[in-house]
Amino acid sequence: MEAPASSPRPGTGEPLVTLQLGGTRITLLGTAHVSRASADKVRELLDTGEYDAVAVELCPSRHRAIVDPDALARMDLFQVLREKKAAQVAAHLALGAYQQRMAEQLDILPGAEMRAAIEGAGRRNLPLLLIDRDISVTLKRIYRSVPWWQRLQLITGLLGSVLSRRRISAEEVERLKEGDLLQSTFTQFAEEARALYQPLIDERDRYMTARLRQEAEPGRFRHLLAIVGAGHLQGMQRYLQEPPSAPPAAVIAELDVVPPPSFWPRAIPWLIVALILTGFAIGFRHSSELGWQLVGDWVLINGTLCALGALLARAHPLTVAGAFVAAPITSLNPTIGAGMVTAALETWLRRPSVGDFSRLREDTTHFRGWWRNRVARILLVFLFSTLGSAAGTYLAGFRIFDRLTGF
Repeated sequence: MEAPASSPRPGTGEPLVTLQLGGTRITLLGTAHVSRASADKVRELLDTGEYDAVAVELCPSRHRAIVDPDALARMDLFQVLREKKAAQVAAHLALGAYQQRMAEQLDILPGAEMRAAIEGAGRRNLPLLLIDRDISVTLKRIYRSVPWWQRLQLITGLLGSVLSRRRISAEEVERLKEGDLLQSTFTQFAEEARALYQPLIDERDRYMTARLRQEAEPGRFRHLLAIVGAGHLQGMQRYLQEPPSAPPAAVIAELDVVPPPSFWPRAIPWLIVALILTGFAIGFRHSSELGWQLVGDWVLINGTLCALGALLARAHPLTVAGAFVAAPITSLNPTIGAGMVTAALETWLRRPSVGDFSRLREDTTHFRGWWRNRVARILLVFLFSTLGSAAGTYLAGFRIFDRLTGF
């Protein structure tokens, strides 16, 4: 039987919710990830000795990034490119850029409250429970949840987090944890950006609630402290108080599934290739002169825009030349992208040093650092040349169509 939960009290310190789940008492602590007060509250609660387990809003990969900050220095770039994870790595870095700059402004490590929880659990030999969904699954579910034509907004939003220079005070951070402000903010977010709210907030509320239900099996823990972002507090409280809709393992399995890409985004590249090749065939059938003009347009437009993308990323001159050569070829083979070729070339020509890897997270918090750091620049080469080749494919296609209709 679940006891009623106490409600967070705005303005009276860190928001806390305590409830009874079967034989386990669960205390939810709402925090901000760049708040010194949140980190202090975690230490204060653990110092009471009331808890026999600590749950944190982390997945294994984010936990590893905290306890092993040198993991980035061991990243194999060629493997990242082979596994088509360059865009995912760039997104992770961009997501952390704004939080890292806020932390620098406030003179605190990002995720300080999670670090305090990890260290406190270790000192007291308490089990540390990682209850959040893997960030890569969340990113993929976000990306797949919006129509393909709206995905540009996600990219520009990530770019905005890198470019943003807004300063925020410690007082503003603390106000973000207040219940009324959070409720109105997230209600508005749910209404205006439902496709993003579901995988980013609501699904993770359900996921972490299911994980807590798993850990609250009879006889396992007496009192569990769960440390989560304040934005998840009300949603998790609601789901913990409601009767479960399914066994926790079934909920977790459902929310861990990455939806397959829709048919059209996969079919469109092949359709474009078919149309381009058909255009070449029609051109050569009309005359060899027209056929070669079409081929020339394809090579010039596609190659030039891809090379321009590489140039904007300040790639090596040979990488820029490689982009010009690769784009017209790879654009006729959707299984391999021009960005993979250019990024591999840049990695081979300007192999990053150990220092580049170790400074990666710090450098990417600043706009210029993305070009100064060789690892980050390789990611930019991948992204910009991919976008350039994509633009070149469509523009060259329109040019070919225009030439054919002129005859």
